[in-house]
Amino acid sequence: MKKLTKHLIVAAVLLAGFAAALGSYLLLRPDDGSGSGGPDVRPAARAMPVRESSHRLTDPADSELTLVEFLDFECEACGAYFPVVERLREEYGDRVTFVARYFPMPGHRNGELAARTAEAAARQGKFEEMYTKLFTTQKEWGESQEWKEGVFRGYAEGLGLDMKKFDADLADPETAGRVQEDQRDGLGLEVQGTPTFFLDGRKIPNPGSYEQFKALIDERLPG
Repeated sequence: MKKLTKHLIVAAVLLAGFAAALGSYLLLRPDDGSGSGGPDVRPAARAMPVRESSHRLTDPADSELTLVEFLDFECEACGAYFPVVERLREEYGDRVTFVARYFPMPGHRNGELAARTAEAAARQGKFEEMYTKLFTTQKEWGESQEWKEGVFRGYAEGLGLDMKKFDADLADPETAGRVQEDQRDGLGLEVQGTPTFFLDGRKIPNPGSYEQFKALIDERLPG
């Protein structure tokens, strides 16, 4: 996999900072009735970085460390970190558990829909495949004011999903509720923007390069 260029990492860090400032306002403010606000999501009373139900991209039998990412599929900074996380997965897949948690920002037209799309795919055992598809195609649908359900249905068809079940799951309130469960944990853990990473339960500053990320993991791995 190609190494992420330096300028892209810098852009990711800057975008993450902007998302943190703007995202906390968007997520926590009350809906003004205009339809621009998100669902009324409250922080979890006992927030946890990872739960048994959380989606694991890798789940080694003898995991020595857990890396959790609260993400928004439409977030450009998350898209920039995606190849970094994939490269880390390649290197540490047999030692580190990688967990993806939903934290869609209401300021993104299709962020919550993308999260429900991934969750609907998860109900057919295709979470990782949809996770990858959404990030690798982000430039094709992200930052759009148009509703992209048709695009996402095309991705589901391409993955060979049962479309009748996919459509039902996408519309199921329990699917939206599952996304909100992750958001509640994130808010309870003071996640204010995306991506936000937790390494063995502790929130870490977003690393500025793959090498910095690797160093943070290496210093926490035993031996």
